[in-house]
Amino acid sequence: TAGLDRLEAYVWEGDHLREYKWTRNGLLGAEYSSKLSPWLAAGCLSPRYVKRAVDRYEDERVSNDSTYWLLFELRWRDFMAFQTAKHGGQFFARDGIREREDIDWADPGSDPTARERFERWKRGETGVPFVDANVRELNETGYMSNRGRQNVASFLANSLRIDWRRGAAYFETKLVDYDPGSNYGNWAYVAGVGNDSRNSYFDIVEQARNYDEDGEYVRHWLPELRGLPPAYVHEPWEMDREEQAAYGVVLGEDYPEPMIDLEASYEAFR
Repeated sequence: TAGLDRLEAYVWEGDHLREYKWTRNGLLGAEYSSKLSPWLAAGCLSPRYVKRAVDRYEDERVSNDSTYWLLFELRWRDFMAFQTAKHGGQFFARDGIREREDIDWADPGSDPTARERFERWKRGETGVPFVDANVRELNETGYMSNRGRQNVASFLANSLRIDWRRGAAYFETKLVDYDPGSNYGNWAYVAGVGNDSRNSYFDIVEQARNYDEDGEYVRHWLPELRGLPPAYVHEPWEMDREEQAAYGVVLGEDYPEPMIDLEASYEAFR
């Protein structure tokens, strides 16, 4: 099957497993992560079969941090499946398994501002390039990197304070590797209602600089920003009007103004 072919190509033919730890947070290309998730989600590959392949790879080639991390991700997937079985409906509840009632989530169904923001988020038109690039990739391909999913989820749940289940449900309609436990479990985790007692958020611009330093990924999915240099590609709002005209990116015309002040949202979250 295609899943078996992918496993063979990734682990053995391309020897990409050797570098998994250092490439798993990549954003562009076919080999930056295993890309086994669609076949795992569909039941075409079993986690045990993949583990046996990794065990054999460790015996025949190398056992290193990369093989550890791929197995860790399989265990994390199984852990989310276990949590789904353990908690049942509460796993999918707004207040999550932590039963938090201290977060005033906005509901796009009844709040016009939340509805407008949610629709812009779904279209990849938030005015925050790293968020928009990832959402547009999802809309076009049905896939998004793990790093992208975390940042996109954090923006919706922690910066916009929109009911995290809305985002999880949207992912459910788009992802080629949709799995209930992994999808809703990781959304709840990022939103602070899942398996983590800490309240955390992602500094999206900092994440973009760390994982898309020169802006190659953003420019790929946001062609309207291709003329921007690395200094501005992740923060176009930092340009003055003269710079916007010079680079051919006028905010509000060629690319949206950011829908919120990110720093203010982080301060509110803290």
